[in-house]
Amino acid sequence: MFKPFLLLAGISGTGKTRFVREQASASAALYHQPERSNYCLVPVRPDWHEPSDLLGYISRIGTDGTRYVVTDLLRFMVKAWKHAVQSATAEKIECKPVETICPFWLCLDEMNLAPVEQYFADYLSILETRKWENGIYSCDPILKSDTISQLEEEGKTALWKDLELTDDNSVNQGLKEYFSKVGIPLPPNLIVAGTVNMDETTHGFSRKVIDRALTLDFGEFYPNDYAEFFEPSIHAKTLGFPTLKQIAKADLASVAADPDGTKTRDFLDGVNSRLKGTPFELAYRALNEALLAVVCFNPKDDRELQAVWDDFLMMKVLPRIEGDAEKLGFDGEETGLLNDLSTALKGLLPAIAGTERPDLFREKTADGGEVTTGCRTLDKLGQMQKRLEKNSFTSFWP
Repeated sequence: MFKPFLLLAGISGTGKTRFVREQASASAALYHQPERSNYCLVPVRPDWHEPSDLLGYISRIGTDGTRYVVTDLLRFMVKAWKHAVQSATAEKIECKPVETICPFWLCLDEMNLAPVEQYFADYLSILETRKWENGIYSCDPILKSDTISQLEEEGKTALWKDLELTDDNSVNQGLKEYFSKVGIPLPPNLIVAGTVNMDETTHGFSRKVIDRALTLDFGEFYPNDYAEFFEPSIHAKTLGFPTLKQIAKADLASVAADPDGTKTRDFLDGVNSRLKGTPFELAYRALNEALLAVVCFNPKDDRELQAVWDDFLMMKVLPRIEGDAEKLGFDGEETGLLNDLSTALKGLLPAIAGTERPDLFREKTADGGEVTTGCRTLDKLGQMQKRLEKNSFTSFWP
């Protein structure tokens, strides 16, 4: 994938949590890791309102002196680091070759039971600092060294014990030195997937969250088929963690369908011309991420390229669109943003509009063969338009 943060949206019982668990299992088998060693489930509580609820905090209560209260997430992050690291010193961490690093999957179950912008604020900010440059990974710390330095020696010893860094091997010692001096950054192989239900008990998402995530309408990307319940003939492809953040022209050179990114740029220009003057207009980040998606899926022809664009719109553009009839310019006839966008996309996606296209996220169980699906964006826009006509309000969310 081209983002390490996923929102899995859909009605209850569709298999969102199971999907994350199965992705972790598939990755563990692929990289010869113990089953479930790269998976962590964290149920979100409705009373979470600050990052310490997820990342832990310093406690001065009790007779043992100052201690850091460690959470499952922090333990899992350090576990991911221990797997990814080849060597570490107080000055730097050197990772193993990317192709040998196993993804570690964190599932935040019922993620929006609490306000995501509050308890997940630190992650959302630090996420933007991740980068790979010439094979070297770097990221700002999510747990700062200043916090660790507040602990006395006994408190630090307890912290390292809680994080399972007490062995005397060189990697553990190096990580302790680095974390003490720099802090604990996000590991390169951490993928966060939040399961999302939208009802009266949950919170909506701000654009800050949506812009940093890939949003998958689970029922559209991984539809439930009762006929497949006992012996599925189709399964989800195994996803990996991204190693690109900012696209360069050279990154596109090997993409047969769009070797210089011109087609993707022109496509997004066409989409953005319909969003001009609305709150949903796209900026440079959208083009960068669209090109990252093209590199990630490496389409070989226009049909596959347009399938990439279709999924990009579904994951990154449509989740931002919501509002009432006035906001979306709908007067009860054939006008309005959704209808205008649908009309434009039929011309911008000629190879897949009204026909089947490759499914980039699923494959046949028997032989890994191609699975096809309809144009997801046009189908979703149709659903959103019907909801607008019926309720005078619409959104992307199931």
